[in-house]
Amino acid sequence: MAVLVLDKRKKPLMPCPEKRARLLLERGRAVVHRMRPFTIRLKDRAVEESVLQPIQIKIDPGSKTTGVTVIREDVANPEQQQVLMLMEIEHRGQQIRENLTQRRAFRRRRRNQLRHRAPRFDNRTPPQGQLAPSLQHRVDTTMAWVNRLCRLAPVTGITMERVRFDMQIMENPEISGVEYQQGTLQGYEVREYLLEKWQRCCAYCGATQVPLEIDHIHPKSRGGSDRVSNLTLACRDCNQAKGNQPVEIFLADDPKRLQRIEAQAKAPLKDAAAVNSTRWALFRQLQATGLPVITSSGGRTKYNRQRLGVPKTHALDAACVGPVTAITHWNVPTLTVRATGRGSYQRTRLNRFGFPRGYLMRQKQVKGFQTGDLVQANVPTGKKAGTYQGRVAIRATGSFNIQTREGVVQGISHRHCRLLQRADGYGYTFQPKPIQEDATRAA
Repeated sequence: MAVLVLDKRKKPLMPCPEKRARLLLERGRAVVHRMRPFTIRLKDRAVEESVLQPIQIKIDPGSKTTGVTVIREDVANPEQQQVLMLMEIEHRGQQIRENLTQRRAFRRRRRNQLRHRAPRFDNRTPPQGQLAPSLQHRVDTTMAWVNRLCRLAPVTGITMERVRFDMQIMENPEISGVEYQQGTLQGYEVREYLLEKWQRCCAYCGATQVPLEIDHIHPKSRGGSDRVSNLTLACRDCNQAKGNQPVEIFLADDPKRLQRIEAQAKAPLKDAAAVNSTRWALFRQLQATGLPVITSSGGRTKYNRQRLGVPKTHALDAACVGPVTAITHWNVPTLTVRATGRGSYQRTRLNRFGFPRGYLMRQKQVKGFQTGDLVQANVPTGKKAGTYQGRVAIRATGSFNIQTREGVVQGISHRHCRLLQRADGYGYTFQPKPIQEDATRAA
């Protein structure tokens, strides 16, 4: 993974390899500016003395995880790109939704049980285009990281996967005037939709990591349509065994699976709806940055990934967004950024009935540390002797917990901890390099 570089005035320079960054730090020409993502600041160079190349941020928006990739374009051929950094942003929209639901329940209980108070209704019309808090969080988190990367790297453009699923095209494939549905990309939109809807597994036997085929739930030879509500995914063995039988006959011995398939076939795709709801808001905010923004469809992303033999991950999907002919240096670790928030104003823990069961301490810092800080602990002796690095959870006693890659280490004294980076509302972990052979098995 490339290392981000700033000049002596904290202006972004071209990222450099890890080896060069290590030499600059050893020779005293640079200092560590930030640990995650790892950024150094040069002491003896300004941006005017350097040659900058075109760098792009590529975004694959998702409901739960958004893939972000920083790539460098070839000057002669912009469609030949080198991956500099892979990132996956894990959103907490579901947690926000649950917190709002709990708050609404507590408010109703206070109004109805403890004392009667009529509900307030001022006929307040929400602003035009307002998103729910759980959806607005996805847009705000993605934009926060786009702005942060623009401060750390000389970004010249943004590419975004905006059109994930076109429901009208899938319902009516005969519609004319749509170029991406013709030629080599024909069928990729529908297939990608089905993969998301059926969790990338066979609907009849549940097999995963096998080639999947599109199957008609109600056979086409018996009057079945090509609507997406009548399509599912099946492995070759199940598809051959079912043939042109109605699903009721094929699964007569497994009524539970038959009931699940019939229910899931008509169920809406909640995650796809969340992406479709936020894509225009994210697109408008990306345009507000002043950088040129290129959009692409999910079908084209899948086509590029399969053509280039790249494994299926959120970050690598982002690398395949837009016009791409070749991708190099993609087999690097991925930085996972998990949105954790900056704490809560609620200082009282409640049970499932809404009654207090415990209280949190009032002060936010203990011994100069606060929950969420990235620390390194060097324990010299004892049962927990060793070096640990990760997010810290503070206690009033000064005995902290550290969330490392291997798990939680409890009871580490503050005297052994050294601050690496202040809490910024995110937790950071590294995923290992993707396995290239998975590209041939990805559906």
